[in-house]
Amino acid sequence: MSQDRLLQMVISVLLMAGFRVTERFSMRPRSFDLIAGRRETLLVIKVVSHIDSVSEETARDLDHIARSLRGSPVIIGERARDAELERGAVYVRYGIYAVSVATLYDAFVEDNPPLVYASPGGLYVNINGEVLREQREKRNLSLGDLGNLLGVSRRAISKYEGGMGTTLDIALRIEEIFDAALVRSIDLLRYESHFRDEPEQGKDEVPMSFLERIGMTLHAMHRAPFQAMIEFSDHTILTGYGTSDKVVRRAALIGNISQVTGTHAMCVLTDYTKQKKIGSTLVIGEERLHSLADGEELIEMIDKS
Repeated sequence: MSQDRLLQMVISVLLMAGFRVTERFSMRPRSFDLIAGRRETLLVIKVVSHIDSVSEETARDLDHIARSLRGSPVIIGERARDAELERGAVYVRYGIYAVSVATLYDAFVEDNPPLVYASPGGLYVNINGEVLREQREKRNLSLGDLGNLLGVSRRAISKYEGGMGTTLDIALRIEEIFDAALVRSIDLLRYESHFRDEPEQGKDEVPMSFLERIGMTLHAMHRAPFQAMIEFSDHTILTGYGTSDKVVRRAALIGNISQVTGTHAMCVLTDYTKQKKIGSTLVIGEERLHSLADGEELIEMIDKS
C-alpha cells in the first residue's frame, strides 16, 4: 500500500472515531504526520509502511513532542521485519506503541482494545495477576498444582500472579481452567516514555531565549512545523521562528495544530516589524516581543489580534 493511501486510511479511522485531525505535515524531515484530538485524548501519530524504518532519533522527537503536548505517541504501520502487523497485536518501537490500521479501528471505533503484544519469540499477553491468584485460591489450588495443569513451573505461576506476561496459548488454557477472563487489555493511551530520564535535546538551540526574562519556558522542537514550544502558566504556544520566506508558509498549519491541541499559535519573524493574523496564528516581528512586560501581555496579544 502506498504511503498516501495508508495515511488516508488512518485519517478515515480517526474521523470515524470522532477525532479532530490536523492537516498533514508534509515538510521533510518530520517526526510526525498527524495529530488527532478527542475530548481529553491527544494522539501524535507517525504513519509508515514498515515500523522498523522509524529511527531512534525520530522516536525521540515523537516522544518529546507528544509529552510536551500531554499526548500519546503512536506509530501506525503495515509491516515489521518480514511480516504484516497482526490485527489486535501491539508492537513496540523504542518504547512507542505501533499498531496496524485495523487495530487502530478496533481500539477507537469499536472500543475493543488490543490484548496481544509482540515480543521476541512470538505473541504474548498480560495476565491479571490478582484475579489469577483469587481464582487459584478459590479452587484450593497451590502454585504447583496449577503449574502441573499447565505444564509450567511453580515459579512461572508465581510470576504470572506478579504481572509477568505469558504466551497466548498458556493464557487461553488458564482461562479455560477457571472459566474466567484473565487477560488484561492494552491501553494505547497509557504511555511511559522510553526517553524520560535523558536530557532534553537541543537545549542550547532554543530561539527567542529573551522571553525567559518574562517568565516563559522555551523548548526547541525538531522535525516539527513549529521550531519551539513556549509555556507560560497554563498556556502553551506553538511557535514558528525565522525569516518570512521560511516561516509564513507554516503559519496556517501551526494554527490548525493549535486548534486540535488546544494551544496558542504564533510565528515570530526576524525580518518583519509589524503584526498580523494568518488564520488563528499571530505573525509578529521579533523586535515587537522585546517590548513585552510579562507573559500575560503576549497571551492577550495572541487572543485579541
